[in-house]
Amino acid sequence: MKSLIYIGDPMCSWCWGMAPELEQVADFCEHRELEFQIKVGGLRPGGGDLWDEKMKDFLRHHWDQVHAATGQPFSFKLLELPTFNYDTEPACRLVVAARKWLGQGNIQWFKQLQKTFYVDSLDLGDISNIRTICRQFDIDFQEFNDHFQSEEIVQATKDDFIETREWGINGYPSLVIKDQHQLTGISYGYSTFQKIRERLEHYLSANSTV
Repeated sequence: MKSLIYIGDPMCSWCWGMAPELEQVADFCEHRELEFQIKVGGLRPGGGDLWDEKMKDFLRHHWDQVHAATGQPFSFKLLELPTFNYDTEPACRLVVAARKWLGQGNIQWFKQLQKTFYVDSLDLGDISNIRTICRQFDIDFQEFNDHFQSEEIVQATKDDFIETREWGINGYPSLVIKDQHQLTGISYGYSTFQKIRERLEHYLSANSTV
């Protein structure tokens, strides 16, 4: 079965900007019997950037750009924190850990993580901040936390990073179709659902087995 794979990071601002479009993409896939999967690329795994005014201005500028282009809401309260490590590995690991309960392509879980960070200004590196999300998806928080902390999920997250980089993906959001071992790029960077749908329709038409 062909799969459309979304490569992103919950703490990538353009991924948040594209969230409404990606919901429509996932719905399109469901109706066209095209498997929708999510892989995490790892925008800033490990973090370590100096949390100074230069970094805060950089983020504020990009978030303003994304908001202006997409209309997606942003809170800037996070930028008021005296210290913060912009490490996106834990956020990505939250996506990987949730596969046990929600499968490979639950865009709503991904979106709720994004909202928690960009709208609620909560640190996704503090797993206690996703208790409410677990409740929304009927996932036992303690069981999820144990799974999230396991070496198995730490390694599975690294595997996503390695695999997507081997595909040549270094920017997010990106969409590729995987058909057995063949990869076809559909979208790199922000794009609208209309443009993505046109590319998908073209691909599916050109690769129809009928």
